[in-house]
Amino acid sequence: MSETGRSVFDEIDLLMDNARLRDELEPYIDESVCDASGGRMPLKVENEYLASMLAWERAPAMPIAQWFNPPLELPNPDSIEPEMLHAKLWDVIRQLNSMRIILECTDHLSDRQLYTLIYRDILPSCEKKVDLPRNYLHWRCLDDADDETWLRYYASPVERRRWQEEFDMEPPPSEPAPYPRQMPSRG
Repeated sequence: MSETGRSVFDEIDLLMDNARLRDELEPYIDESVCDASGGRMPLKVENEYLASMLAWERAPAMPIAQWFNPPLELPNPDSIEPEMLHAKLWDVIRQLNSMRIILECTDHLSDRQLYTLIYRDILPSCEKKVDLPRNYLHWRCLDDADDETWLRYYASPVERRRWQEEFDMEPPPSEPAPYPRQMPSRG
């Protein structure tokens, strides 16, 4: 079969997949959701997008600790000896990464503070478990209202300048974070 013949079949397959995905998505979409592509995406990209929407709609919402089999249970932060904490924290970070959970903005937190945040806030949090290879849950370990910490340790010079212009205030001095870490990222 010629290259042109194969590409016609590929295009037909993509159109069939597109129709199937749209049919399967129909119960989840109402008039407030506009057409996904508007004709601006290549069909293959649109199908990936529609598949991710369908996976999101069908994904169960459950505590992150329940994403693991068996469920991830951590010892209480107060029960871990200081000399064991660092190793236990990194074991948990690797386990979270194995489920495509990426922790961001952790460098202002001590090992105990980060472990406590994981134990208290992340593991009990109910989130959708979307099982797609390129889907990652990014958990920002910084309160959105904490401009002080963000400006001090994470904001770029441009972000700091924009903040200064918006609030007409001098931002806190920029400085290196006290606990720099090389966190796992998308694999």
